[in-house]
Amino acid sequence: MTQAASPTPNTVTHTATNTMADIETSHASANAVPDTTVTLCSSEAEKQNAQIRSQFPALHQMLDGYPLCYLDTAATSQKPQMVLDAMAQFYANDNANVHRAAHQLSARSTLSYEKVRDQLQQFLKAERREEIIFTHGTTESINLVAFGLTAHVNAGDVILIDAAAHHANIVPWQELAKRTGAVIEPIPLDQACRLDLSAYKTLLELKPKIVALCHVSNALGTVNQVAQLVQLAKKQGAITLVDGAQAVAHLTLDVAEIDCDFYVFSGHKMYGPTGVGVLYGRFDVLDTIAPLLTGGEMIKRVSFEVTEFGSLPNRLEAGTPPIAEVIGLGAAITFLQTELTPQVQAYEAELVNYLQSQLRALGEVHLYGAFDDNIGVVAFNLADEHHQDVGILLDQQGIAVRCGHHCAMPLMQSLNLKGCCRASIGIYTNKDDIDRFIAALASVKDLLL
Repeated sequence: MTQAASPTPNTVTHTATNTMADIETSHASANAVPDTTVTLCSSEAEKQNAQIRSQFPALHQMLDGYPLCYLDTAATSQKPQMVLDAMAQFYANDNANVHRAAHQLSARSTLSYEKVRDQLQQFLKAERREEIIFTHGTTESINLVAFGLTAHVNAGDVILIDAAAHHANIVPWQELAKRTGAVIEPIPLDQACRLDLSAYKTLLELKPKIVALCHVSNALGTVNQVAQLVQLAKKQGAITLVDGAQAVAHLTLDVAEIDCDFYVFSGHKMYGPTGVGVLYGRFDVLDTIAPLLTGGEMIKRVSFEVTEFGSLPNRLEAGTPPIAEVIGLGAAITFLQTELTPQVQAYEAELVNYLQSQLRALGEVHLYGAFDDNIGVVAFNLADEHHQDVGILLDQQGIAVRCGHHCAMPLMQSLNLKGCCRASIGIYTNKDDIDRFIAALASVKDLLL
């Protein structure tokens, strides 16, 4: 079995514009002057950010006397008022089950629900609306695919999995392998914590049945060139799935360009509600998979002798769906289509660079992963201090970061870590958030070191 490489944690002093070839493993001076080589966008960008930020009620609160500094968007994003309003409007005025009833509330509910499917077709640039399946999140989406492909997989078939994958893109494939006798092979990482392209090409010579990738690493923010990786996999006849949970709130998506068979993500990471997710599937492949759930809504005809399933998308949406959440997701899509402009994307990228540079300048900070194209996430540890201790002390100053293994234990093992801290930004994050975080971390450093 191919083993993942063991990238070495890096404490780095280079600026955000350096390439991986320039990285040196060293300790920055504890008295380093904050890096000034990263210049943020114009005042116009700051005004645009302020306008966006004003739409998020949760950000305007105090925690133990400190204003909230929310740097945990990779775990779940905050919600703009328009998402909250859309869900409240549904419950207050249109609350009814979809598709079956003859009354007006149900008709309005169904219209709103199915309108979001049309929005998603446009948002993802999918060919057909029937290629959009509503689920309860990325995890359910991947489980649905992994279960649905059971009949397509035989003993000895190879399943390739990104070595930096979230557990949700590992465990369902392991269960599929248990059911079928298939073999799991991790795609190794190189020293920069990117997928090792050479090793990947070698593994593809095994003619894998399935290749499961992540678009953006939830732990490190590293971006995979998924269109290239999918193209290589398809040449070997593999079915491809891309976990886009960390990409959807930051990138403009085009599933036709990526050309994958399945693309999955969650609403709550893209400024929508929890409890709703999306499975995109290429129609000819999606139409062959067995349903994970059976019962109401997904049938065409039922008798005690035989049941005939309905057509897509209903066949894969058994039971009462998360109607209010889907409607909230529609509002989140509208929000992103309005606000996630190229200028905002550039501002987000500059904030990540600024965050990295300030952490390096602080000294005694270990940064992990590739640093020249991270999206949304910076993973770090403070010297040899336990990540949980650092997170708790930051929380006491109103700073919200994530600490732990980030549902990526195999990745942590390859880094020789039990866990790390993760600061992640969103469309509402600004320079003041980064400065407050760095000041708070400096005080934690003074306390612990």
